[in-house]
This record gives sequence, structure tokens and C-alpha cells, in this order.
Amino acid sequence: MNEEIQIAINPQTALNTHERINTVYSGEIIKMEAGFAKIMLETNEVMRADEVGLVHGGFIFSAADFAAMVAVNEPNVVLASCNCLFLAPVRVGDIVTFEANEHQKEGRKRNVTVRGFVHEIKIFEGEFKTVITERHVLRLDLLKSLDN
Repeated sequence: MNEEIQIAINPQTALNTHERINTVYSGEIIKMEAGFAKIMLETNEVMRADEVGLVHGGFIFSAADFAAMVAVNEPNVVLASCNCLFLAPVRVGDIVTFEANEHQKEGRKRNVTVRGFVHEIKIFEGEFKTVITERHVLRLDLLKSLDN
């Protein structure tokens, strides 16, 4: 991680989701508050898509998705849908900063706007619709077998 960037995580705000995500590919949390997350992705050679150094958009999306999940910060939050725009290319070696703001809560649903920047250039913008499930999404099928 770039040593010039200070990590600003509120001590009362613990990470409750995606605790085992690979931060090399999905970014590091540099700021986290209730309803807000800032993630930094240092792009590297593994992310290269071509000989010129274009970073594959899947890595950009992964970091944006992680930022949305951290902004919600519930143990069983999952992505339901996303409408996103890739606004500018990212090169190997670029540092992308994502800011995620939760702006709508309706029952178990949360909407999060995520914007990604390389320096001052906006390279990504997305609207993430998430759902908080009662149980882990991979354990929800257990409810069906318990009813039988």
C-alpha cells in the first residue's frame, strides 16, 4: 500500500463483511464509516489485458463491488444488481480510489453509489443494489430442507 495514504477507519466500525477477500485484486480499505467506504486498488501486471497495459474491467468492477459491500457492512450483504459505467481506461500501475456512499435503505435493501478515480479523473460510476439476507446466501437452501 502507498505509505502516503493514511488508513482512517473509525475504531467503533469493525469490518463485518467480506473479511477474507483478496485485497490485492479487490482493493484495500483506506476509510470506512457507517454508510461510506473508500477503497484503494493498486493495479498490477496480473490485471493486464493487453500489450499496451490496459487493466481488465473485471478488476475495476471487483473493487467497486467491494467498496459497496463495505459501505453497507452487514455480514450477509449480497449484490442483487448493478448499473455501471466504465468512463475511462485504467493502465497497469494506476492507483484507483473508489468511494461508496449508501444512500437508500428500504427494509433489507440498500442502494450504494460507487465512483472510481485515477487522480482527479472519474473512471467508473455505478449504482449497486444490495440485499441483506437473514442467513449467508450459500446457506439459504438449508431453510428448504428444514421445512420438509
